[in-house]
Amino acid sequence: MSNLTTQITLIALSLAAAAPALAQDWTAVDKALGRSGAAQAGGVTKYSFPRGDLNVTVGGTQVRPALALGSWVAFKRTSDGKALAMGDLVLTPDELPTVMSRLQQGGVEQMAVHNHLSGEMPHVVYMHIMGKGDAEAIGRTIHDALATTKTPLAPPPAVTPLRLDLDTSGLASALGVAGKGSGGVYQVSVPRPEAIRENGDEIPPSMGVATSINFQPTTSGRAVTTGDFVLLPSEVNPVIRALRANGIAVTALHSHLLMDQPHVLFMHFWGDDDALKLARGLRAALDATAMAHAAK
Repeated sequence: MSNLTTQITLIALSLAAAAPALAQDWTAVDKALGRSGAAQAGGVTKYSFPRGDLNVTVGGTQVRPALALGSWVAFKRTSDGKALAMGDLVLTPDELPTVMSRLQQGGVEQMAVHNHLSGEMPHVVYMHIMGKGDAEAIGRTIHDALATTKTPLAPPPAVTPLRLDLDTSGLASALGVAGKGSGGVYQVSVPRPEAIRENGDEIPPSMGVATSINFQPTTSGRAVTTGDFVLLPSEVNPVIRALRANGIAVTALHSHLLMDQPHVLFMHFWGDDDALKLARGLRAALDATAMAHAAK
């Protein structure tokens, strides 16, 4: 067999293996949720619902939706052919009870309800959700729950991108991981090396189990940063020490999952300083974890 034939055969086998992920059709979910999803790695499709209706500040800085106010839900197919949906809904306290009732009625379960930020005005809560079964029914349930809130549900209009006034090359160099600009925020995602499963189903990093680091510019090279580290229990306190040593506050430590293997915890943080200094502090925290390999 020639080298060319071998290469063609390998490509064909690769495409065949990828076909199930490429062939997924989420049209019914698009219709149920009232918008198109964005394809992600791992055969995942993600739907975003930024809370542009909220005017939330932390320490005098207005929080952009892309920094910490983005509701989302992601779908994938599992090995048994069902749809698995996981997400995180940003809610005001008065919206919480009705949303929970609507989700429970439709079979979409809660994994956690808690804070991510600290000292924000007004207060917001985060509801982590999971559903498994018929994709359209899950999408309809989530849409009906969000319709009881002030979350903007119409497809977002085309807008002029917000200026990202940050040294993104410097941030990528300091962190060892490159990110992307979205909604005036520099967003970085760092996957864990382990496969994480919830109740036996593998959860790709793009469904909320990758460490998330976001930067929003403020003034003169400064930024605020927030996000969450996805940590094994043994990594929790080394990361706390690394963050605090670099002037970055820990705002929450909790679980987003229920039956996860291996067990992981989510540590939220907040920093307000020179952007590159913050990035170096966050890199020190990454270096205290098994994710250090991803930061080159």
